[in-house]
Amino acid sequence: MSIAINRLQHIGLPVTDLAISEAFYQRLDFEPVMRSTFMHEGAEGKVSMMKRGEMIMELYQMPEPELSRVRQRTDGRIDHIAFDVDDVDETFAQLKQEGFDVIEEAPVFLNFWQKGCKYCYILGPDGERLEFCQIL
Repeated sequence: MSIAINRLQHIGLPVTDLAISEAFYQRLDFEPVMRSTFMHEGAEGKVSMMKRGEMIMELYQMPEPELSRVRQRTDGRIDHIAFDVDDVDETFAQLKQEGFDVIEEAPVFLNFWQKGCKYCYILGPDGERLEFCQIL
């Protein structure tokens, strides 16, 4: 199988307070390069892509009441690892054909970046989520 993965695109990290997390990562020389909102179960969440060199951290704050679940953790956690792909629709079809555990019914569009992005997830053997993402 030869899915065309270009590079590690970003690491997604759920946070309890986006402003505090942005300030923390700015102290490590990450700069915000994209801010947006997203809908989750009828409520609005917030996201910030923080970049340093070629590294991108996706910091996102879930809307209430989901946020309270994140606050219960005492250690940090990585939500997903994202790979950059040229054509997410083609990648999605290949993943399905190869029998991977694809979460979505079809690639999902988000109004992130200038023209949006599309992604899909597969589950790894321990339940880890691997994202295949195309910035449009």
